[in-house]
Amino acid sequence: MTTHSLPEKLKNKVWCVIPVFNNAGTVRDVAERCRKALDKILIVDDGSTDADLKTLFAGSDIELIRHPENRGKGAALLSALDFLAKRDAEYMITIDGDGQHYPEDIPLFFPFMEKNAYSMIIGCRDFSAPNVTNSSKRGRAIANFWMRVETGLKIDDCQSGFRAYPVKYISQLKFLCRHYNFETEVLARAAWANLEFHCVNVRAWYDAPEKRISHFKPFWDNFRISCIHTHLTACRLLPIPRKKLVKKKQEKKFELLHPVKFLKYLLKENSSPGGLAAAAALGAFLAVLPIPGFHSVAILYFAVRLRLNKIMAFNIQHLFMPPFTPILCVEIGYWLLNGKLLLTANFDTLVKQLPLRILEWWLGSLAAAPIFALISGGITYILASIISGRVRKNDECSA
Repeated sequence: MTTHSLPEKLKNKVWCVIPVFNNAGTVRDVAERCRKALDKILIVDDGSTDADLKTLFAGSDIELIRHPENRGKGAALLSALDFLAKRDAEYMITIDGDGQHYPEDIPLFFPFMEKNAYSMIIGCRDFSAPNVTNSSKRGRAIANFWMRVETGLKIDDCQSGFRAYPVKYISQLKFLCRHYNFETEVLARAAWANLEFHCVNVRAWYDAPEKRISHFKPFWDNFRISCIHTHLTACRLLPIPRKKLVKKKQEKKFELLHPVKFLKYLLKENSSPGGLAAAAALGAFLAVLPIPGFHSVAILYFAVRLRLNKIMAFNIQHLFMPPFTPILCVEIGYWLLNGKLLLTANFDTLVKQLPLRILEWWLGSLAAAPIFALISGGITYILASIISGRVRKNDECSA
């Protein structure tokens, strides 16, 4: 257990919020353990039917607000934000009421909260604990990937409900989601608003599968999360200005008058194996599409919006230069429409039937582009991993 303590100036400005839906068997223990770390505790009863939480917490100084019906975890957190904003709170630490998180880890958040009032702090769960399912591990990896696409930030556990929210800043943002997808949306919008992000390692407890109580609905909640990821990715790709709540720290600028420094910056930009693989996949995907004359512009635009390595994305397109790729795409499109290959090249097939060839080119490119993107990204990742491994080994030997 950590020994961090909350500074006196924050004693009445940091609240612990526990959203609850039918967790009567665990929520009191969680709340009492949270009370040892923080003076201010708020329970948000999101329409529970298994117990009267007002009676359960009678005689305690723990605050309680209740939704008459179940509205979703996001709605519960938004109700808490509204409640705390009116009480001039600075931070809201959220923890699940099912006992998955350890309230004793709350003080790990304090050092970051003391530095400023505009940090998002994520408790990254230890997935080496017993009973963690493979589906949970895959879900976290997928969520982390899409958050990297949407924000450019590397967050180790985007699905963790153990977080600290800067109340005054998050309260200024607008949200579409009210269920588990809220926890995805709030991270992206906070990042776009230039809030500071920190990750802390926390413990996690998982009951055996047969004892576990979960209110996550696999189909509907995954569908909602997929929809918000689609929306956030589209927003990231479009040049729409977004409200900045914090002035971003001045970044080092490389002027075109210093081409060597500028080139070094571009070469190092997002140059991890995963980053280079993503850039290669993007460049390959767009290079295969039938947009002659606009490939370079499209590749650079999307590489900038997604903060990918521009040199890798730009140069990978040269592997797909005409005429090989367009011919291959036409053949694929012709085969998809007719069940056979186009083996005749003459005036009729190339000129008179040009509209058909353009249709086949588009159709074939849509089939080929994802394949070439996966191949390019995969090969790039393998090569970059080998090279980075050798560089690390040489550095260790020289040290």
